[in-house]
Amino acid sequence: KNLNGSSPVHPALAGKTPEEVVKKYLQKVKSPPEEDCTICMEPLGGPSGYKGPGVGPVSKAESVGRLTQCGHQYHFQCLVAMYNNGNKDGSLQCPTCKTIYGVKTGNQPAGKMEYHVIPHSLPGHPDCKSIRIIYNIPPGIQGPEHPNPGKPFTARGFPRHCYLPDSEKGRKVLRLLLVAWDRRLIFSVGTSSTTGESDTVIWNEVHHKTEFGSNLTGHGFPDPGHLDNVLEELRAQGITEEDALVEK
Repeated sequence: KNLNGSSPVHPALAGKTPEEVVKKYLQKVKSPPEEDCTICMEPLGGPSGYKGPGVGPVSKAESVGRLTQCGHQYHFQCLVAMYNNGNKDGSLQCPTCKTIYGVKTGNQPAGKMEYHVIPHSLPGHPDCKSIRIIYNIPPGIQGPEHPNPGKPFTARGFPRHCYLPDSEKGRKVLRLLLVAWDRRLIFSVGTSSTTGESDTVIWNEVHHKTEFGSNLTGHGFPDPGHLDNVLEELRAQGITEEDALVEK
């Protein structure tokens, strides 16, 4: 099976300004607490310390907002600036507790994700076959969501082969990885931590096992905590079992 990666379209965002997106996740705060905004480090009772482009003036009544789920408070202008510095995909992530509002997407370049079952067991999983995932992303030109729009990016080491046990939990991880791929969260464009090369395709905070049959590099099996760790990393990206059921 395979999935072709493409840029997600956000029809709900058509015509929506960054201010409108941010307001959707906020409650107004009439009396800001005597605390600093942890984005600009200026008091919440005073103006935002953000002086960059793209943020217009706001009234006193709208100068501070409380995020609806987690309750953390920030200058409205600081949240808009933070949103403008991200993917502008209609989602917002609390900088304090990482709660995600909306559906988080990434900047993974277009490519292909395939997977199939192979009749071999992974070390530590003798009772089941294995799932092989093959990711393939070609080099290309960076888009507006990447660090250097218009500049080429490289894609080293593709196709990349990764492995999961074909167990109940392994299949659950696969379902969530398919959602992560669709949301462009498996890879990113940036600087490689291993080679130092910039403007290249890199892994994006969801660990994969790329070694089959041994664990010489630390990227193989056995690793008893691996599947639970990956589920936690996916949860940090806003992907849970409910998403796999919805997006089947």
